[in-house]
Amino acid sequence: MGEFVRLEVSDGVGTIRLDRPKMNALDAQVQRELAEVSREADARDDVAAVVVYGGERVFAAGADVKEMASMPYATMVKHAHLLQDFTRALAAIGKPTVSAITGFALGGGCEVALATDLRFAADNAKLGQPEILLGIIPGAGGTQRLSRLVGPAKAKDLIYTGRFVDAQEALAIGLVDQVHPADEVYAKAVEWASQFVGGPALALRAAKGAVDRGLEVDLQTGLDIERGEFTGLFATDDRAAGMTSFVENGPGKATFTGS
Repeated sequence: MGEFVRLEVSDGVGTIRLDRPKMNALDAQVQRELAEVSREADARDDVAAVVVYGGERVFAAGADVKEMASMPYATMVKHAHLLQDFTRALAAIGKPTVSAITGFALGGGCEVALATDLRFAADNAKLGQPEILLGIIPGAGGTQRLSRLVGPAKAKDLIYTGRFVDAQEALAIGLVDQVHPADEVYAKAVEWASQFVGGPALALRAAKGAVDRGLEVDLQTGLDIERGEFTGLFATDDRAAGMTSFVENGPGKATFTGS
């Protein structure tokens, strides 16, 4: 458990909690801790799904500009790998993930949200990639994940202008998936994540891998990836249990062990 990022596990749902007052600025320490906690969440058998949460006030207001302002080019060449490592580690969690966004999710904070499978926003949320206003561009995956999520034209609009979007606009363009009252958004995210507790963990991992890896390749290669993931699940106990239960009892009644 890090100083500013921790993994809290309750009833099979892991919450990656960002807690660096006042605005959860993502300095190098937070980035390293987020990568470490993401890998822990991926490895733990008692975590079926993950919620990323910054607290009631703010999700994450971006990278620590004061830290970066004094970095010369040679230092940033090395640091840029860390910038992408922490969002890659979050995206690589082989379990369903969802961000519960309150307040600001800007710059690196928005990139953290982009690295989860779904995004639930509070009605007071503001999202954006304002790096252009600092004379730079998103560096933790924003140019790539945002364009894949909302399309290149909308992504370019947000990145070129650096403007913020509110929860309703974010929902309309597909940047977030659900909008809830601020005092309910975390509970709604946990509720979504809870449905995967006791589920077929290996099949969920395979589904996530097939979708994510398939987005990076041509259709035929994606179909090859899908076929490999699909056939591999026939070596699992969960596949046998699920099919036997379906034949004997109908759908939705199987007991899975994650093996």
